[in-house]
Amino acid sequence: MGRAAARIGAGGGEPVTELEALTIGRVGVDLYPEQTGVALADVRSFAKFLGGTATNVAVAAARLGRRSAVLTKVGPDGFGAYVRSALEGFGVSADFVGTAPDLQTPIVFCELNPPADPPLLFYRAPIAPDLTITPDDVPWDVVDSVPLLWVTGTGVSVEPSRSTQRAVLERRARRGHTVLDLDYRPMFWPDEATARAEIGWLLDHVNVVVGNRTEVRVAVGTDDPDAAADLLLARGVRLAVIKRGGDGVLIATERERWTVPPCRVEVVCGLGAGDGFGGALIHGLLSDWDPRRIAGYANAAGALVASRLACADAMPTNTEIEALLCR
Repeated sequence: MGRAAARIGAGGGEPVTELEALTIGRVGVDLYPEQTGVALADVRSFAKFLGGTATNVAVAAARLGRRSAVLTKVGPDGFGAYVRSALEGFGVSADFVGTAPDLQTPIVFCELNPPADPPLLFYRAPIAPDLTITPDDVPWDVVDSVPLLWVTGTGVSVEPSRSTQRAVLERRARRGHTVLDLDYRPMFWPDEATARAEIGWLLDHVNVVVGNRTEVRVAVGTDDPDAAADLLLARGVRLAVIKRGGDGVLIATERERWTVPPCRVEVVCGLGAGDGFGGALIHGLLSDWDPRRIAGYANAAGALVASRLACADAMPTNTEIEALLCR
């Protein structure tokens, strides 16, 4: 792709705007029950929302004023058309959303019971389009130039996405902010040992890592936040961000580390909270904030999403985050 691919609004006489963040990975359509507190079998109707980790993170960053895009794929169906229009509606470039002609856009059903960690039912068979990204789909000039690149552990769960994401990171060579969201979901892996091996390779090619205690255990073999941070930093990561749920967030560099306390909210739906955290992390990194400020800001963003229904639609504004900050 040419240099124009690294810009938003470069056609039709519109102003040219340089892209600030590119996320790579999962997209889908989330179907949330309109009746809460009941089993999935008893739900009568669902509401449709944009979803998928990499997609939600790009939306969250855009909500905070960042010029973001997502590299992913959908099917040639109505849900795929919905994904593109929803992205544009959120201010996220859909320029790098490809189409897998023989596959369907993934859908995800959520039970909302329990609300803090609701069960998910993924429809991504035989393979999700976003896991069929090949080098031909990659805007290589954007990989070279974008200030922040975001990849996920799920992206290396199968081929051809695995080899493509590896090639992207080798080309990127840890320039700028190269962020790995560990994003471990057991249903995408045959076993933890395979996940550790594949995600472990990624650790040597990124400079920021974010994940919860389960995810760092899979990645480096321990769920102790300080020990995990030590192991991540020893791999050349310059900023380790470990989410500890109700115990707050540990954020560590080679010289300093802090634990930021949680923001207390009434949880409506825990889904998407990590993605809201991720979008706020992007905003803080691009703003060149100190790590402690980034962690507190991202913590508040995640809490706000947990207090709402849906993922992409729930992403907060800067004003909302600033109002909730735990000082």
